[in-house]
Amino acid sequence: MPAQLRAFSLRTLLLGALALHASTLFASTADDFQHLQDFHLATQKSLADFYMYNSMEGDQRYAKMIEASRQQARDELGKLTGLQDVGAARLQTQLQEQWQLYDAELKSLMSVMQKQGYTDLQPVADMATRNRQVLETAQALYEALQRMDGSAISAQMAATRELSVLMQSIAVNYAARSASVGASFSGDSSERPIEDLVSDFSARLSALRNQQANSAAINTALDGVATKWRYIEGSLRNYNEKSVPFLVSKYSDSIIRSLADVDALYAQSGSQS
Repeated sequence: MPAQLRAFSLRTLLLGALALHASTLFASTADDFQHLQDFHLATQKSLADFYMYNSMEGDQRYAKMIEASRQQARDELGKLTGLQDVGAARLQTQLQEQWQLYDAELKSLMSVMQKQGYTDLQPVADMATRNRQVLETAQALYEALQRMDGSAISAQMAATRELSVLMQSIAVNYAARSASVGASFSGDSSERPIEDLVSDFSARLSALRNQQANSAAINTALDGVATKWRYIEGSLRNYNEKSVPFLVSKYSDSIIRSLADVDALYAQSGSQS
């Protein structure tokens, strides 16, 4: 083989290998974002489910939901392995440790609730604080992944996922109030009034719906989210008038599932563009 042709072949192989590595790294980072998103939502939901379990006097439906949320959080956290960035890997280890402490507190309080039918406020406050720490570390890890590869997910996907987290924050806040433990037990580090969270959700959902590049399928899915949101928005804004925790819990779960469908549609449209 002539030297010039051999050099060309080697260069072609090298470029191909680099392209494959970049593609693999991109897919890996996108997967890490997804695992972290699902972990974040499951961790939030486990606290909301506990408050429902508390306010519904140990209803076993919510005990099963707590177990499902705990299992999902464990599974998703376990998939966050092999992070290349040293800072991200350190945060992942910290997140694992904090999650285990939170999970142990949650399990202990469930046992107390089952045995005596109620829980003292201070252990619940401690658990809510631990939940907040877990979520803050998860957010720090998310930001570290963004610094590694900010193009792994689109701006629309990021906005959709933020909306899911906000919906879950609202559900936790509402469930905490319904369980008579108050907003400071919601696990939301911002501790914003629930009416502010509701207004924020409405504005973000509207902004997402008005994206010029949305496909018909995406707009249809977002319209479905808006319909469900309108059904509970009034109750959320007037939370002091009539408490409907079961309704808010049911519809928030449905909204988050629908937003996951929107996220998948954005991912699909991005891969086709």
